[in-house]
Amino acid sequence: MPEPEATADASLHGVLVDVFGVGVLLLGESGTGKSECALDLVSRGHRLVADDVVEVKRMGDLLVGVSPDLTRYHMELRGLGVLNIKDLYGVSSMRLSKRIELVVQLERWDPAKEYDRLGLRGEQFLILGIDVPLARMPVAPGRNIALLVEVAARNQLLREGGYDAARRFVERVDKLAADPRGSGPRGSGRKARALRGRA
Repeated sequence: MPEPEATADASLHGVLVDVFGVGVLLLGESGTGKSECALDLVSRGHRLVADDVVEVKRMGDLLVGVSPDLTRYHMELRGLGVLNIKDLYGVSSMRLSKRIELVVQLERWDPAKEYDRLGLRGEQFLILGIDVPLARMPVAPGRNIALLVEVAARNQLLREGGYDAARRFVERVDKLAADPRGSGPRGSGRKARALRGRA
């Protein structure tokens, strides 16, 4: 069966990586570490699709990202310059194209900003008329962003399979909050209500 033809296209400033089979589009301001994160992911065995510029094509209800011909296989890193990832890590470190299934927005850590603690907001990022699940990830010294992206990709796989850990957790919290004298530990009802208030 022939693939559907592209009905629209766009170029985004970001990095596209195949993580556990999930197409993860890394977005963020310059200097937030998108390329460094992608390099860390490649060193962990994942595959780079595009660095710096991602050409996105809409094919039916799917979004497919590719690298421009000029920058294909290459990555630019401050202090090292332009690297050929295919030569450094081998052909298995690259993909020519990948469906975009998750957007990870890297943001500089802002102590005054309130971040989603439970993962219930269900934010979406609109690309060419298609909503893609969005995860906002604050970047700060000491945070292992590549590891967090791996976890986000695994979590997306679980959600696509019908399992949402955050919602199941909140359902348990709601049960405890509704019955302060339930079977849980003493005071668990109060704790549950306090935690539920953060959602």
